[in-house]
Amino acid sequence: MAVSPGTYNFTLQRRSDHNVTLQFKDSSNASINLTGFIVQAQVWNKPRTKKYADFSVIYTSRVSGTVVIGLASSQTETLPDEAYYDVLLTNPSSVKEYYLAGVISVSEGYTS
Repeated sequence: MAVSPGTYNFTLQRRSDHNVTLQFKDSSNASINLTGFIVQAQVWNKPRTKKYADFSVIYTSRVSGTVVIGLASSQTETLPDEAYYDVLLTNPSSVKEYYLAGVISVSEGYTS
């Protein structure tokens, strides 16, 4: 099935931990069972010449298609003011599809 990735732009504070809970659904709004799937997410510059980070992925419920992707404070510390990310799903047959993409705006955190 060909998927047009959804868009989700968000802002995070530099030097903070940041987690996003995602639930994957199909075109009929039914949860996608992620058993056997691999979820990956990365942060890049716009021309995709510099990778800044790999998100951690925690499968909170494979059956209901729910994961938490996260960046640690040590990763957000080095992000530029604007970065780009996407989320790639690889199904058990090794078919890869992008499900989500967006812009990360990074604002300065001042408390250390």
